[in-house]
Amino acid sequence: MALLPLTASASSNAERLHSHCCYCSMQCGIDLIRADNEVGWEVKPSQHFPVATGRLCQKGLNVLGHAVHSERLLAPMRKVASGDTTSSWKTASWDDALSDIASRIQAIQAQYGYDAISVFGGGSLTNEVCYLLGKFARVALRTKYIDYNGRYCMSSAAAAQNRAFGVDRGLNIALEDIPKAKYIILAGTNIAECQPTMIPYLLEAKKQNAIIVTIDPRRTMTSKIADIHINLQPGFDSVFASGLMHVILEEGLYDAKFVEQHTNGLADVREAVRPFSPENVSHYTGIPKEVIRTVARGFAQADTGMIFTARGIEQQVNGVEHTLSYINLCLVTGKIGKPGCGFGPITGQANGQGGREHGQKADQLPGYRMIEDPAARSHVASVWGIDPEELPGKGVSAYELYGKILDGEIKAMIVLGSNPLVSSPNNARVAEALKKLELLVIIDMFATETADYAHWMLPSSSFLEAEGTLTNLEGRVFHRSKAFETPGEALEDYLIIGKLAEKLGRGSYFAFDSPEAVFNELRLASAGGIADYSGMSYTRLKEQKGLFWPCPSPDHPGTPRMFENGAFSHQDGRAKLHAITPMKPAETTDRDYPFILTTGRLGNHYLSGAQTRRTAALLKKAPVPVAEIHPYAAEQILLRPGDRLRLTTRRGSLVFDVKVTPDIHPTSVFVPFHWGGEHSINLLTNDALHPISRMPEFKVCAVRLERVSQSPSA
Repeated sequence: MALLPLTASASSNAERLHSHCCYCSMQCGIDLIRADNEVGWEVKPSQHFPVATGRLCQKGLNVLGHAVHSERLLAPMRKVASGDTTSSWKTASWDDALSDIASRIQAIQAQYGYDAISVFGGGSLTNEVCYLLGKFARVALRTKYIDYNGRYCMSSAAAAQNRAFGVDRGLNIALEDIPKAKYIILAGTNIAECQPTMIPYLLEAKKQNAIIVTIDPRRTMTSKIADIHINLQPGFDSVFASGLMHVILEEGLYDAKFVEQHTNGLADVREAVRPFSPENVSHYTGIPKEVIRTVARGFAQADTGMIFTARGIEQQVNGVEHTLSYINLCLVTGKIGKPGCGFGPITGQANGQGGREHGQKADQLPGYRMIEDPAARSHVASVWGIDPEELPGKGVSAYELYGKILDGEIKAMIVLGSNPLVSSPNNARVAEALKKLELLVIIDMFATETADYAHWMLPSSSFLEAEGTLTNLEGRVFHRSKAFETPGEALEDYLIIGKLAEKLGRGSYFAFDSPEAVFNELRLASAGGIADYSGMSYTRLKEQKGLFWPCPSPDHPGTPRMFENGAFSHQDGRAKLHAITPMKPAETTDRDYPFILTTGRLGNHYLSGAQTRRTAALLKKAPVPVAEIHPYAAEQILLRPGDRLRLTTRRGSLVFDVKVTPDIHPTSVFVPFHWGGEHSINLLTNDALHPISRMPEFKVCAVRLERVSQSPSA
């Protein structure tokens, strides 16, 4: 396979270039060093960036693989009919591509209105591109329909933190605080595979005699460093957390002074958890009552402690409530806002935090402002130079966009930096919606599975070719330099947005000559908002290797630790405890579907696999998804060596290779989600949505298991 050449950017022709890994939310620093190999460069871990200094995981070490892949889009491509039932792709100039797209958009809007066009963004884009995409939707397209793939990632945790604290900033601590914690609970998060370079912080805490508890239906690589592993069936997260809270309150282990001075709602929480004694919770979950008491007492009595959650508990129709249950534990024990204490959902995507702060979400404007707030609309409109009345209202969540297409309200979609056909639940319905579109434009590096339904593909830049800022899982905003030039006719994302806006007659609002110019406008738009970046600049970010928001003035040091001295962001300055009544998943097991299907990531891959499946070293380690089941489940279906496994839910049926392991809950089956087509587990997942966060229920659905014999005689 021929590889694309890497040409150092015009601004730098050095022998060593600096950048950041494009994958998980750690955003580890990388050094690119000239080398005598077929790429001409090799990757080394950076010793200069304070996050994960000196370390990279296997994805980071192989991060060049997709950027030089021969399948990269190098020119605009238009789908043309090549027969009665077939079509093919034909290259076009940028001017022809953007002119045609703009004319189609204008024709659709003339017939159906502004909201007939939609935008689907991504959580791996730079802050500048996230900001521009939100502005483009509302100013150039004047549509309310924009959302992004982070809705599938962080929306439950964001809703929970906003309700509890009045603000959502991923971790409310810096990673360097972790070794100070004496008790750490990891609920539904597999850090060892999803954020591997975060593990050294946990190991350092263990060296200081910290206790680590993992709560997961699988005994993952993360569980191997734990002192206690809770093998919990998916969907029972609030039940278990309520059991912990019951013990803490009944035994008087909570921080009464902190609760009285800094929170509201304890009486309601006490009443809500009253039925969840360790004995009852043990009956519901199978977790021994002694273990429930041990974890509750251990966390409450430790001098310092932290709780981290992730998609395992959040990607459910009860995900907000699950997250609030764990936030409650931090609040009642006073373990927040001081060294060695805190709560945080572990962000999944590269810029999952920044991606939701500056306008990609249906209900938000830059600075984490709400789009229906008159003051927010007035402020942002003044920065953009438009009348607040021109701003559209709130749209719908990512998955609901496809319902609007099927209903005929949305006629066109622009997708930037995402592969929603693979990443959405019940994705046969998404495919049905994409087929109905009069115009689908994909802006990406590759012809993804989603692009199969596109009318235009526009070649975008890789992470190595685009300067900008990102916000990692800590809330640390940092600068990423441009290392290489874009190949072929590919353009940086901010330029594509600006050029298309110009074709639409709105170019004056997007006349930026650099990503820094975009950032400077973002700063103004975020000023005074929850996610206030106004005190940051490229110069400060480079000199200080990142700043934590909020950072409201040029002399402000940033905010590594939130909520110090018990100061929360609600109007009364207090945190809100929430009484949680555990509810069932949207879909429960029955005689026809007696097992639970859950999904997740592998250490070798990232998101829909569009990048990592094009990285030879990573694909070699995990070429296809493998379903994991317990020996109990294997015995129930009489599975034999060499058999494959058929999974059937109420949405369809797929066949996978299978691994039998005792490291999974006996009633659960796990399948990774990084593949499309016949390997796409999201053909089977449930598209039920949380009523507040609109998070789909990826992690729980009822499934039937059947063996597929590889023996002709069976």
